[in-house]
Amino acid sequence: MRSIWNGAISFGLVSIPIKLINATENHSISFRQIHLADGGRIRYRKVCELDEEEVSGGEIGKAYEDADGTMIPITDEDLAQLPLPTAKTIEIVAFVPADRIDPLQMDAAYYLSANGVPAAKPYTLLREALKHSNRVAVAKYALRGRERLGMLRVVDDVIAMHGLLWPDEIRPPQDAAPDGDVTIRDAELDLADTLMDTLGEVDMDSLHDDYREAVEELVAAKASGESVLPAEPEDAGGGKVIDLIAALENSVRAARKSQHDEGEGAGDGGSGGDMADVHPIKKTPSKASGKTAQKTTEAAQKTTEAAEKTTHRTPTGKTVTRSGSSTTKKSAPKSTGAKKSTARKSTAKESTPRKPTAKKSDAKKPAAKKRTSSSGGPAAKKTASSRKRTSA
Repeated sequence: MRSIWNGAISFGLVSIPIKLINATENHSISFRQIHLADGGRIRYRKVCELDEEEVSGGEIGKAYEDADGTMIPITDEDLAQLPLPTAKTIEIVAFVPADRIDPLQMDAAYYLSANGVPAAKPYTLLREALKHSNRVAVAKYALRGRERLGMLRVVDDVIAMHGLLWPDEIRPPQDAAPDGDVTIRDAELDLADTLMDTLGEVDMDSLHDDYREAVEELVAAKASGESVLPAEPEDAGGGKVIDLIAALENSVRAARKSQHDEGEGAGDGGSGGDMADVHPIKKTPSKASGKTAQKTTEAAQKTTEAAEKTTHRTPTGKTVTRSGSSTTKKSAPKSTGAKKSTARKSTAKESTPRKPTAKKSDAKKPAAKKRTSSSGGPAAKKTASSRKRTSA
């Protein structure tokens, strides 16, 4: 990697020669401006406003524009005469805990590489001291014509430096918070915590720029003359008033489903092995069929019992409720009716000497009595006794 600055770290009386190397790189796809009519590239030329002539880089200098528009020329010699002790030195001014540095101050990042063999020993000493103390170093340095603030920390076995903005360059967060008082319910906070736990952590190395990949595919497709289909727009839901509880619950379900799908794709549970999906418990067929059959049997028994409970009126005028089979019920009323008819005939013809007929009727009495007794009810006995008294 090419160094962009050479200097030294000032660590008390210890000086450590180092080279400054960019720790980051920009992978954004850049575009050129063209003339739509003929595709010609548009270029910017530096032209003097006074004579409207194009000037070269060697003819261009620096100037400070005053409030009234006056230009005050500033040369490189003028700047070189200014006291700038950090012009070639990264001067450590303090060691502080890492949480004392506001992430809002973070700027560009650099790697500090030991410049030469003699720098290896003091470089390693500073690196190990930072590791042992669990602190970071706050330093000043000069780069590109201005003094800057930096933070030194250890990354693996290398000392890295983050450029920091000066405290007065950080804007206060005024008027950025929502207006008015907003009340957050415990249920909403619990769901938010559940969503955070469900999403969990992520391997930072697995993150990538999807948009840049899409742009690269678009460029490749157009370069080969292929037609590009427009992507379906996604509803971001911005500006809509939503049910926060429902949105959180749906988010939790979607996150769990996503992790479950990833786990199935991995074959052994994947990274989502710690999460469990909630499914309703399904009953086994045998138990379900057994319970259904039992409920059906009980319902049939209740229906039978209700059907078997019938009300009959005996010849004496009493109402009797009894249980029995449907066949017996149908036979009993007929037998009782026959006995009642026989009893009436016998009473009406007591004066006539038709004894054989009465005997024949009496001969049939045991059969009727037998059928009535087969029902096993007290009503049958009462009917028989009534018939005997009537015959007498």
